[in-house]
Amino acid sequence: MAGRSIRSFTVLPRLPDRLRPLQALAYNLWWCWNADAVALFRRVNPDLFEALDHSPIRLLGATDQSRFEELEHDDGFLAHMDRVAEALDHYLKAPTWYQEHHSGDSAQIAYFSAEFGIHESVPVYSGGLGVLAGDHLKSASDLGLPLMGITLMYREGYFRQYLNVDGWQQERYPENDFFTLPLTPELDSAGAPLTVTVPLPGREVALRVWHIQVGRVPLYLLDANIPQNKPEDRAITAQLYGGDQHTRIQQEIILGIGGIRALRAMGKVPTVCHMNEGHAAFTGLERIRLLIEDEGLDFATAYEAVKAGTCFTTHTPVPAGNDSFPVHMAEQYLGDYAAKLGLDRNALVALGRQHPGNEQEPFGMTVLALKVANVSNGVSKLHGSVSRRMWKELWPELPAGEVPITSITNGVHTQSWLAPEFAQLYDRYLGIQWEERPTDFAIWKRVEHIPDGELWRTHERGRERLVALARTRLRAQLKRRGSPPSEVEGADEVLDPDALTIGFARRFATYKRGDLIFRNAERIAALVNSKDRPVQFIFAGKAHPQDRGGKELIQRVVQQSRKPEFRKRVVFIEDYDMSVARYLVQGVDVWLNNPRRPLEASGTSGMKICGNGGLNLSILDGWWVEGYDGDNGWAIGAGEEYTDLAYQDEVESRALLDLIEQDIAPTFYKRDAGGLPREWIRRMKRSIMSLVPVFNTNRMVEQYTERCYVPSHRRAAKLSANHLQGAKELAAWRRRVGGEWGQVRIEAVDAPAGEALRVGATFPVKVRVNLGTLRPDDVEVQLCYGVLDAMGDIADPKSLPLESNGSASGSSVLFAGEVPCRASGQFGFGVRVLPKNANLPHLFEPGMVTWG
Repeated sequence: MAGRSIRSFTVLPRLPDRLRPLQALAYNLWWCWNADAVALFRRVNPDLFEALDHSPIRLLGATDQSRFEELEHDDGFLAHMDRVAEALDHYLKAPTWYQEHHSGDSAQIAYFSAEFGIHESVPVYSGGLGVLAGDHLKSASDLGLPLMGITLMYREGYFRQYLNVDGWQQERYPENDFFTLPLTPELDSAGAPLTVTVPLPGREVALRVWHIQVGRVPLYLLDANIPQNKPEDRAITAQLYGGDQHTRIQQEIILGIGGIRALRAMGKVPTVCHMNEGHAAFTGLERIRLLIEDEGLDFATAYEAVKAGTCFTTHTPVPAGNDSFPVHMAEQYLGDYAAKLGLDRNALVALGRQHPGNEQEPFGMTVLALKVANVSNGVSKLHGSVSRRMWKELWPELPAGEVPITSITNGVHTQSWLAPEFAQLYDRYLGIQWEERPTDFAIWKRVEHIPDGELWRTHERGRERLVALARTRLRAQLKRRGSPPSEVEGADEVLDPDALTIGFARRFATYKRGDLIFRNAERIAALVNSKDRPVQFIFAGKAHPQDRGGKELIQRVVQQSRKPEFRKRVVFIEDYDMSVARYLVQGVDVWLNNPRRPLEASGTSGMKICGNGGLNLSILDGWWVEGYDGDNGWAIGAGEEYTDLAYQDEVESRALLDLIEQDIAPTFYKRDAGGLPREWIRRMKRSIMSLVPVFNTNRMVEQYTERCYVPSHRRAAKLSANHLQGAKELAAWRRRVGGEWGQVRIEAVDAPAGEALRVGATFPVKVRVNLGTLRPDDVEVQLCYGVLDAMGDIADPKSLPLESNGSASGSSVLFAGEVPCRASGQFGFGVRVLPKNANLPHLFEPGMVTWG
């Protein structure tokens, strides 16, 4: 019917009045982390629920009317439905952690991310970044944060994966049917669909705004696929991470600029914006533009006000993984927009460069995000350190350790990933408070009281379900590829529900080394075919469509799994998604992670197995550096980093096999008279007690609140008060100090020379600083001191502020202080001057340091 006028109409399921609560439950994704709610929808039609990606809305739409009539008179079902509806109502009204701790703060937090993985029935995610963002929303809901999510509504989402006969990944892009998703349209004051526009070269692109409710938290999604846009513009939001660089920058303009405009159109003005990765960095520019337009400010003043209320999280530990665009492309898309900011070409480009004068440097989104945020963080302690080294050039005068990028280690939303049987087990032995207080060590200590046999049998049920899924999926894969009937039937005999099961599932990027285990094929063949202690492996994961190296990794794993010696013990499950992930993390005995350190920023997949009794076997990278205590899993190596990658692969593949052969398999199969692996169970309990209360998103979101959101909200409120007086003063101060900083120099340092001091004494230092036209209260003079290493450097410096004694000679001012000598050894010190202002987030932020 191309070219003809088509009018649309919508057909909704006709639920009897008594079953109306099902509709309300289906449209709040709280159901997906409440086991009783999931069980309720499964009860409507178990097979259909499975076939429809566990989507309640699709289930209600596909269920025969006669089934609804049966359920309307099923007292057991009605009681179950009423119980779940009451639980949701209680959840939404109950007091929260945020109310208890921050009721006096009027913060409104907007969390921007290119993807959100909340549930497999809402396929607008690709992997770890999106699942983390989804878990962030769930914990923000649990804790009662005044937070809202913003992302794009992808018509085709991320690709669905299938493998050809040679094991090569193929992609297909089925369209999302918006009317079978838990989406509600945002409406304007006239009741029409709400739209906003964003500027692209030579045109404005219109965006429709959709809404998904995630517990207490709304998620807003922007959709360019509407009739008023040109066909090429309607395709901008077609695919997550699809298309070329032009598509990418257009999507990021829509996310950042369009996201702020959508919130404003809904009457929502965030006091804090959190950019989850550099994709969202344009949020800062749009907020600056609005202040310039609404308040008549200059760029510098608006920048101070916006920066104070902006947070940024980086997830990428290699420079090449951070989005950047050629300068001509940045100018093409932002040239007209820059004029509205009062910026010329050079000033615009400088915002995205570490070295503004380097004409060869592209426009970097992470650099822009770091510059517009008042607090930035990596996603594990090690990643924080890596990020400080990566972006040190933005603060060239600082040692890498003092670069102002902190870390907040990722977590997972415990309830979302926990097997229902484990939730029931914890209810029995830990009490029901573990759900509301997942960070309470005292509660998780009670795991010791769970009988070994009960814990083991609960875990074994998860492994049995995983093996059943693997067989079902393998059978379907073989049928689709046209395999002979004997091979298809053989799928029912792969894997052993009682064997030691090791899982490896994640994005297939080359640094994650998905085929490392196969470097010594003879040893691994002996392991999997052992009569007494067989080991089996289940793999899953997608490679980015343009990542040939990742696709080759998958192909190598799949080809190994098809060899006769591995066919019954190694399986690759196609089309990895959150549903497959749940089966895996609830069913494996061991979760394998073997990236090249330090390239795994955090890695959350291994956290998901802990509550389900699984154990981690991992390189000491990302979160496992913090999680491993020597007794709650296994570490491959001791945290070494190599320059010869082939040698590294050889060493670590051998270490991995040694661990499985000599420790993991013997421990798993060592059983007592009752058939229980007591030492293994002891490790399981140790893993649960030490890891679950730490590596969860409730702890993570609490830390974001205390370290980022609340301080940013308060700083922004302070600078915005009295018609942005604080922002104006800070901008003027920054201009004055920046313009005159070149005059600052350290003229003299007076300290004991060559004199041995005793522990308990003090080391006095006097420093004369020429401040030029600056005032003493514009600066902080610091003594940096510490133990000298073998190279004569201070490996771990401490800083001591020196006090001005009021003595001045012209522009020279005397500062003095004393270092306490608390330990013996050889120490060194240095002296530096930093700009100081009470409205700065930290002394290092301006990047101006004078050493002497």
